[in-house]
Amino acid sequence: VQLVESGGGSVQAGGSLRLSCSASGYEYSIQCMAWYRQVSGKEREGIAASAIGLAYRYLGDSVKGRFDVIRDSASNTLYLQMNDLRPGDTAMYYCAADLRGGPRCYDRVRGGMLDYGGRGTQVTVS
Repeated sequence: VQLVESGGGSVQAGGSLRLSCSASGYEYSIQCMAWYRQVSGKEREGIAASAIGLAYRYLGDSVKGRFDVIRDSASNTLYLQMNDLRPGDTAMYYCAADLRGGPRCYDRVRGGMLDYGGRGTQVTVS
């Protein structure tokens, strides 16, 4: 599975961005897809995820109420809608995926245990 992120850039505080993650190399729907972010010198943080078959999405406390994760299962594309951006959201944003799904998807996201990852896209908020 190959993951490619896009949509990053520079934005002023209070603005919005929409990141996209396109997956290829797998002909079926990928069960678990997620967004992470990492600030230089800090640990990578799982912030959002979507699992096929689960009605609820995972959103980390640091982004809840401002970010949303949208899934297009047919195309294996995952979006991260980021609103009310703050300077503290400045980070490299990564997409990750795992062929295993179900409720444990979100446990794996929090544990940083997904099998596939992209190269990231930079988001800078000033």
